[in-house]
Amino acid sequence: MKEINVLVIDPVGLHARPATVAVNAASKFKCDVKVSFKERSVNMKSIMGVMSLGIPTQSEIVISCEGEDEDTAITTIEEILRTQKVIK
Repeated sequence: MKEINVLVIDPVGLHARPATVAVNAASKFKCDVKVSFKERSVNMKSIMGVMSLGIPTQSEIVISCEGEDEDTAITTIEEILRTQKVIK
């Protein structure tokens, strides 16, 4: 299992637009992809799940990938969220 801890820096938090891009990216991988916030963990391939966390700015989240292509998945998702200036 691969896991990263990141800080959400977008002033609006993890809102719909970047969440949708991250969900679309996560959905391309075979491995399980989860995002955790405040002891709740959801499938990052589900936009409803990600949005249900209500992640505000300056929150620490954990993104984890487990399975066949976990290395590529974690790197890709992190890069996408950094490019969109959502995480630091």
